[in-house]
Amino acid sequence: MAVQGDRRTAILRCSADLFARQGVASTTVRQIADEVGVLSGSLYHHFPSKDAIVNEVVTAYLDLLLSRYREVMAVDRTPRERLEQLIAASLRVAESEPSATVVYQNEMSYIRELPQYEAVKAAAAEVQQTWLSVIEDGRADGSFRDDIDPRVFYRFVRDAVWLSVRWYRPEGPYTVERLAADCASIFLDGYAAFDPE
Repeated sequence: MAVQGDRRTAILRCSADLFARQGVASTTVRQIADEVGVLSGSLYHHFPSKDAIVNEVVTAYLDLLLSRYREVMAVDRTPRERLEQLIAASLRVAESEPSATVVYQNEMSYIRELPQYEAVKAAAAEVQQTWLSVIEDGRADGSFRDDIDPRVFYRFVRDAVWLSVRWYRPEGPYTVERLAADCASIFLDGYAAFDPE
């Protein structure tokens, strides 16, 4: 039983890597099977179709992201602290699941056509609502500007954070925590040098 679970995990991991590198539409079941080291027909023992694999890659990614967001929201923090923690949680998930992050970012037009899209849509809506509620709380207590639409601010932060998976490499002294702090500071404090006077 554990071997089958391991095989299923291997299929999901290899599929996510292939989908991220060459796109879902360009990836075949045979390529996935070759990458995992099984016959193509064996994949159907674990998943009824390539679309089912795509769906599981994306839903597992969103489930992990939401579980991290719920942890952030469960602790009493200021809106700024929560925003910083949402950024850090997003970056940590992108670090642990880089291929799934890329698939979610790049393949939304494909994902929208999946029969299971409503569940993905609901999870994505919860992700967005988590960010928006923190932004609205910051606007309400005066710590965030109220002259910029919260959805615009959310989209800028979201894209900066999630698309960092394309360039950021966690090796070396520049840690995920440092990237999260710098990202939060840029968005909340700006990038202009402080006037010493």
